[in-house]
Amino acid sequence: MAISRERVLEELARIAVPGGGTLVSRDLVRALNVESGVIRFVIEAEDAGAARALGPVEAEAQRLLSALPGVEKVQIVTTAPAAPRGAAPPQVAARSGGEAPPSLKIGRHPTPQAGPAPVSGVARILAIGSGKGGVGKSTLTSNLAVALARKGRRVGLLDADIYGPSQPRMLGLTGQRPTSDGQMIEPLHAHGVTVMSLGLMMKEGEAVVWRGPMLMGALQQMLNQVKWGELDVLLVDLPPGTGDVQLSLCQKAQVSGALIVSTPQDVALIDARRAIDMFDKLKTPVLGLVENMSTYICPNCGHEAHLFGHGGVAAEAQKLGLPFLGEIPLNLEVRLAGDEGTPVAAGDGPVAQAFARLADRLIAGGMA
Repeated sequence: MAISRERVLEELARIAVPGGGTLVSRDLVRALNVESGVIRFVIEAEDAGAARALGPVEAEAQRLLSALPGVEKVQIVTTAPAAPRGAAPPQVAARSGGEAPPSLKIGRHPTPQAGPAPVSGVARILAIGSGKGGVGKSTLTSNLAVALARKGRRVGLLDADIYGPSQPRMLGLTGQRPTSDGQMIEPLHAHGVTVMSLGLMMKEGEAVVWRGPMLMGALQQMLNQVKWGELDVLLVDLPPGTGDVQLSLCQKAQVSGALIVSTPQDVALIDARRAIDMFDKLKTPVLGLVENMSTYICPNCGHEAHLFGHGGVAAEAQKLGLPFLGEIPLNLEVRLAGDEGTPVAAGDGPVAQAFARLADRLIAGGMA
């Protein structure tokens, strides 16, 4: 009888540790591997003293797991990091703007989890993705969030573009800090939208230099350790491409579906197809495609130009049998409004109306 990872975690969740809690609830288990009857994992203590105190805990884990049917060998290593686990990583240190970020450590290793889980209080999670950068995905996400909020929806926005978080600037939150009680983060609010971004935890322009496990842990924390409240929909602004963050989101959270953003030209559509294929592999339904930077109307003469082509995304959606959700024009107001921290969707005019139509389609389709 083969032993499963879930069964191992159930046993570890029964083992109490000094100071209260269990090995699982205290997030002390790292690098758990269950294969061919062999169980291997690391117990990561806060410091050397805590590691010594965990000696009986390690022995109890060894005893319980060895007694399970199908287990041939149990290998456990207890370690302690060089710095206390509560300390912030160098990339989010207190130098950021002279203010200390919330005391909750963002960017730790991910917590063991059996499979995709719902986010407390959130009815739907929509991933906003693109196969490449530069197609205006983050701008579209912030404006769509505001447009949905103006329609009366309770909307959250998670900026999961961890290497290049831009939502604080586009939503007018630059320099503001969320608060934390050490366990949960209180998000910020702007234009009727509840917002969380790693960019709120660090100095603007400061680089995040993290490997994959740190990204995965940060995303998991921003999903589950933020007080989102009761939301109709949580929009997740993904980084471009098909990497760690996309994989982690679909594995850790119950994502209702994905929207793909692309400009009309063939080069962008090639990468959009990759994004669609990725979501298919992750068994996340693609709810539709949006064509961004679709047309440009000269403010002086009114001439309409198609700088990146036109209709390519609609044609691709028809070819793939996916809904085409609408097109957003290329307009200087979008850029100016984003730089100023007030999304164009918060006002009136043709571009705001385009985002309002997109929001209407999502609501009518039961997607938001």
